[in-house]
Amino acid sequence: MAGRFAPRPTRTTVRGGHVAVGTGVPRQAAGPGRVRDWVPDGPLDLGLVLGPLRRGPGDPTFRAMQDGSVWRASRTPAGPGTLRVCAYGGGVRGEAWGPGAEWLLERLPELLGAADDPSAFVPRHRLLAMTRHRRPGLRLTRSGLVLESLIPSILEQKVTTDEAYRAWRLLVRKYGEPAPGPVPGRMCVMPAPRTWALIPSWEWHRAGVDNKRASTILRAVRVAARLEEAVGMEPGAARARLEVVPGIGPWTSAETVQRSHGAADEVTVGDLHLPGIVGWALAGDRDADDAVMLELLEPYAGQRHRAARLILLSGRVPGRRAPKMPVWDIGQF
Repeated sequence: MAGRFAPRPTRTTVRGGHVAVGTGVPRQAAGPGRVRDWVPDGPLDLGLVLGPLRRGPGDPTFRAMQDGSVWRASRTPAGPGTLRVCAYGGGVRGEAWGPGAEWLLERLPELLGAADDPSAFVPRHRLLAMTRHRRPGLRLTRSGLVLESLIPSILEQKVTTDEAYRAWRLLVRKYGEPAPGPVPGRMCVMPAPRTWALIPSWEWHRAGVDNKRASTILRAVRVAARLEEAVGMEPGAARARLEVVPGIGPWTSAETVQRSHGAADEVTVGDLHLPGIVGWALAGDRDADDAVMLELLEPYAGQRHRAARLILLSGRVPGRRAPKMPVWDIGQF
């Protein structure tokens, strides 16, 4: 019975990249757009694959619809574009609008995990084996875009996810541009690098972003072209290039390349909660630090990020022993 029903989403599974996607019959989007059909070589769960690209339930660049479709608005090298993806039968259909439509459709298979090899993962723990069995459609996405994952990752430094999601939502809605195509609701493409650079200091403050994180984003967008070149590098080399920018460390670079490169082995270190979650799931050690986490994940070398995602998706976490981190809205000061 345990394997017959999909587990209910929790805060931890959402962090592991779980997005609830409706199971209705996908409908053709209104308005002309470019179309591409693709057939994956195995099970594919759109909510699991694309979930890590969503930054909170109010993300203006992402929508998961009840008809089973997922919408994304991206700033591609060819310009702004909107992509609608839906599964039907054993295939996937992508529809795209805007100057970046061709670019998005060309990379649709990689976005949906075509470059990923789930069979390379060999579970050595019962929890991981059970979670993989229950989540057969999990593949690691490769967006091919660095800045769209880097900037929200910087916003998530040293604050709660709710604070970071709010800052991303406010800044993208105010300084982004409307997503092209017949999008559902108010979707936006994130601002161009120059626009990020021109955001006044008081607007960062109103969005709850302190000067340290804002300054890191400003330094990053000044060398945006060089950072986007990292897509063509191996994940380790890409992380090294990102970390040249002051304010970008191992945590931020790992969170970025996991999405931009589909990096199966780039595990996040320096996280407040992840070591304890991994330690509790694999060894019953809720006080594990980064060193212990890496030791526990060593048997999964080459697939450590996938192992960590499966642990998060399992929902097995230690109980709280202290109050949640307080939320401070610096925009009120």
